[in-house]
Amino acid sequence: MATATKKTGKIHEVVKWPEPVLAKVGAPVTVFDDKLKQLVEEMFDSMYAAQGIGLAAPQISLSQRLCVIDVSFKKNPKEKIILINPEIIESRGRQVEEEGCLSLPEIREKVTRAEWVKVRAQDENGEWFEMEGEELLARAIQHEIDHLDGVLFIDRLSRLKRDLVIRKMKKLIKNGEW
Repeated sequence: MATATKKTGKIHEVVKWPEPVLAKVGAPVTVFDDKLKQLVEEMFDSMYAAQGIGLAAPQISLSQRLCVIDVSFKKNPKEKIILINPEIIESRGRQVEEEGCLSLPEIREKVTRAEWVKVRAQDENGEWFEMEGEELLARAIQHEIDHLDGVLFIDRLSRLKRDLVIRKMKKLIKNGEW
């Protein structure tokens, strides 16, 4: 893993498909301590370094139910979201938009998601809360929770489209471009 000299210390390398950790269901987080708070800060730093708006623990090789989201990409600190042990408890509507993923660089495809979601999760102190999101935020929440369940956005494509994307990724790997 790459390290950098920032106040929090570590920038984690984002793992790419087909790393096995990306296909595993993450374990629930049970310890809410300073080490977890440090990890959350490192995840935000790692997400920003990779130019993302969301990052799930499995993407940095940690099979845990933890993700961070900032759809403002540093523009509004109040929009930084930490979801620990999240679950979607309500959803409605439908949106079809293009998605990408830090673990699937260069791959972008249209994915169908709920337009609005309500999620129940814990914060870095272990306190339960509920929040709602719509449009891009709803998409980001669903995308990151999928990671915690071992699901990638390409798993939500038609079989034909998914097979074409996997063929493309295997070719990139073979050519040393992945």
